[in-house]
Amino acid sequence: MPATNADTGPGLDHGPDPVGLGVMGCADIAVRKILPALAGAPGCGLRLTTLASRSPEKAKETAARFGARAVTGYAELLADPEVEAVYIPLPPALRAPWVRAALEAGKHVLAEKPLTTDPALTAALAALAGSAGLVLMENYMFVHHTQHRYVRDLVTDGTIGELRSFQAAFTIPPRPDADHRLDPGLGGGALLDGAGYPVRAAQYFLGDDLTVLGADLRLHPDHDVDIAGAALLRNADGITAQITFGMEHFYTSRYQLLGSTGQITVEHAYSTPPDHRPVIRIDHQNHQELRTRPADNQCVNTLTRFADRVRTDATDGSATSVAQARIIEAIRRTATPVAKNR
Repeated sequence: MPATNADTGPGLDHGPDPVGLGVMGCADIAVRKILPALAGAPGCGLRLTTLASRSPEKAKETAARFGARAVTGYAELLADPEVEAVYIPLPPALRAPWVRAALEAGKHVLAEKPLTTDPALTAALAALAGSAGLVLMENYMFVHHTQHRYVRDLVTDGTIGELRSFQAAFTIPPRPDADHRLDPGLGGGALLDGAGYPVRAAQYFLGDDLTVLGADLRLHPDHDVDIAGAALLRNADGITAQITFGMEHFYTSRYQLLGSTGQITVEHAYSTPPDHRPVIRIDHQNHQELRTRPADNQCVNTLTRFADRVRTDATDGSATSVAQARIIEAIRRTATPVAKNR
């Protein structure tokens, strides 16, 4: 199967010299996932040094919880000599200028997804990082969970024969009106927020060279964003990928690989809790197998991978993000948006 830049390997032994990390903002994903993972994995190769917020009170309160120095404003974070790398969990529309500022300040960057709201911006930032010898990594944590590498090995080994098609879905229940996902000015919408998961999964198994054959987007009745959608993709070998995404649905986090002699189904594919033991379902003509895999912490794995790349000068990891941004924009261009009735 085609390998992508999302591939991961075992973490390196970082020894006594972890990478100094600064966190830009107190977003929910930072406080709920990244900061606790850092605190609980001192061997991941990163050391939290500084936390910045536009609110002095919020910066002090959050920094105190996780043993960091608090600063007010993001520019002060980038001026901190202890900060070698920056984690940026700002809303999508605010990421690009601060990713650029961090790279221009000589900092490696781990940024939430999507990296930007525009494929040209994504490509430009990737080029800037490459020319500066810096790591720019988009935070799709699920690709660093060992269950997906196991599944890809099954496909490569012919467990389901020749791969014919791929299906994936990521959907979540409706968001409250104040949620940033419903704000077009902050880069809201299901395409930017949710489609990246099934698209990135398709890239993981089919490669980055995916063409959009057709797409559909449904608009929110009260907010100027798309609320749901679907797309049909195809790789250079003619294998298709059907993806579904949305923010008005029953929660779904799944993909399926259909082959000539069987099918593999993975549930809890994208937001897998660290204590969850994944069950890989393999269907054949006359029997079904359920293979339980060990629990794994994809968040810690992601942080370890980022630190590995910083310390080994592996700065060529943005090609998949650039390709994904192109695919997402192609879905937008191809789709005919349909208004949803109230």
